[in-house]
Amino acid sequence: MEGVFVTGTGTEVGKTVVAAAIAHTLSSEGKRVAVFKPAVTGLDELVAGGPKGTAGDLLAHRLSNAADHELLRWAASSEQSDEEIAPYRYGPPMSPHLAATLAGEEINPERLRRASRAAASGAEVLVCEGVGGLLAPLSPTYLVRDLAADLGLPVVIAASPGLGTINHTLLTIEAARAAGLDVRKIVLTPWPARPSAVEDSNRETITALGEVRAETLPPLDLDRPSDWPRLRID
Repeated sequence: MEGVFVTGTGTEVGKTVVAAAIAHTLSSEGKRVAVFKPAVTGLDELVAGGPKGTAGDLLAHRLSNAADHELLRWAASSEQSDEEIAPYRYGPPMSPHLAATLAGEEINPERLRRASRAAASGAEVLVCEGVGGLLAPLSPTYLVRDLAADLGLPVVIAASPGLGTINHTLLTIEAARAAGLDVRKIVLTPWPARPSAVEDSNRETITALGEVRAETLPPLDLDRPSDWPRLRID
C-alpha cells in the first residue's frame, strides 16, 4: 500500500488540515488519490450545507463548513462515497469508541482493514487520517496505533507549534516507533508568519531530540484552496 498515515499529538492540532494539504498536493501533481478516516465524530456540531458531492462541487458550499471526510474527499479530487472514506460516522463530539457504544455498536477492526484496502485499490496513493492521537481507542481493544501498524504506512505527525508541544510530540514519536512505525516527518501548524522564540526553539528541539524533520504549515483558508502551500510526504 502506497501512502501516508496522518496522526496528531491529540485533538484539534490540525490533522485534517495536514492530511488535506498532502492529498491536495498529490492530486495536483497528477496522482490518483484515495482518502480514508476510520471514524468521524462531532457531525452534530457542523453547520448544515457542507460539500456533500465530489470534487466538481468545489465552491458550491464553503469547505470550511465541511466534515473531515468531506474536506478530504475534495482535497483528493476523489469520487469516493462517505461510506468508502469513513466507515463509521457519529454525531456526538467524543472518542469514537464511546460514540459507537452510544450508537449501540462497536467499531470492527476487520471492517476498517477491509475498507482501507478497498480505498487503496482504486488509487495510486492512500492518505489516511487517524482520530485523536495514536493511543486513542477505536474500540475497547483496538487503538488508532493498531490501525496504523496494520496499514504499514509511513506516519506524519501534526502538532501545534506553541508551549507544551515538545513533550506531546516526543511522546507521540516514541509511541509510534515502539509499534515499529516509520515517522516520516512532523508538521507544526498553524505556523505563524512571525514565529516567536519559543516556536522556533520548539521546532529545533523536536528535530534534534526526535531525530526527525519538523516542517511547518501556515494557517490555511479552507475556502481558498488555490492558495494552499504544497505539502509532500517525503
